[in-house]
Amino acid sequence: MAHFAKLGINSKVIAVVVVSDDDILNASGVEDENVGIEFLERNTGWPLWKKTSYNTLGNTHFSGDNSKAFRGNYAGIGFTYDEDNDIFWTIKPYASWVKNITTASWESPLGAAPDFTTEQTSQNTAGTHMWYYDWNEDNYNSNNNTGWVLKNKLA
Repeated sequence: MAHFAKLGINSKVIAVVVVSDDDILNASGVEDENVGIEFLERNTGWPLWKKTSYNTLGNTHFSGDNSKAFRGNYAGIGFTYDEDNDIFWTIKPYASWVKNITTASWESPLGAAPDFTTEQTSQNTAGTHMWYYDWNEDNYNSNNNTGWVLKNKLA
């Protein structure tokens, strides 16, 4: 089965549909995205479609063979198709976050959250605490050297 994203205004994904493999084969019997798009246009009257891979997330293919990764992420309703990078982007989590083309994911303008201390890591492992970082957009907007906030939930 092949999956196709229906694109609306500003390349927003407004639906994802499944198409039988038989309906996307070209004359040589090979899967062909354009044949699938023609099939969908003919049967739905909608002109904007892009194939998406159910097995791709964060530019990683679930099989472990990343040469099979396709368009960065499996499309979902509300995602955006980026034609310049040929990637489906998840909904942007915060206004300040930026695209990481390599991982097809959003990241904070400060990069990844800081590492935990050895003590915090051992407490998480022991199950006595749950240390984690949360992004605070207001902190970042008032001082663009901050944004990650360390939080703790006692187990």
